Amino acid sequence: MKNTYSLYDAEGKRLYLTPKEREAFYKAANKQPVKVRTFCHMLYHTGCRVTEALNMTYGRIDVPAGEMVILSLKKRSSKPHYRAIPVPNRYLKQLSKVHDFNSHLDERLWTWSRPHAWRLVKSVMRDAGINTKLPHATCKGLRHAFGIQAACKNVPINIIQKLLGHNSMSTTALYIDAVGAEKRELVSRMWE
Repeated sequence: MKNTYSLYDAEGKRLYLTPKEREAFYKAANKQPVKVRTFCHMLYHTGCRVTEALNMTYGRIDVPAGEMVILSLKKRSSKPHYRAIPVPNRYLKQLSKVHDFNSHLDERLWTWSRPHAWRLVKSVMRDAGINTKLPHATCKGLRHAFGIQAACKNVPINIIQKLLGHNSMSTTALYIDAVGAEKRELVSRMWE
């Protein structure tokens, strides 16, 4: 059976944050307690799944390389699969101020449950002025926004696939099928 993915739900409502909503989320996260801020910024900078962020350990922060090495939790394999995602140096500095990098390497940065993390993200979205009753105002909507942002900034689709940890290029291709202002930005490149 073939999976079909879309950036819209069954009622035609979008499932991703717009660039303005994504930036508003980032700014609202700046006003949160420090551990909530670093968690939200990880989702923003990496496009990872909430469970992947919650499983981030100190030992998988590669400061010299400027990367966070994420354990892919969606892969269906007996062997663990990791993907390294470059993050801004300012984010690594922020992490080092908030979290104790001298902790045990296998200790998690955030020890919250998944439902608690979801509630925190929803709260930040509300603070950002994002209507949390709409289907795009979710952690997955933030992940989709990361993929669309990468596509709009000309990141090659094979790199987006690796960043998001997709098995199939067809899953990643949905980000090329961006809409609204995002689609307009992509198409406008032909007008120059």
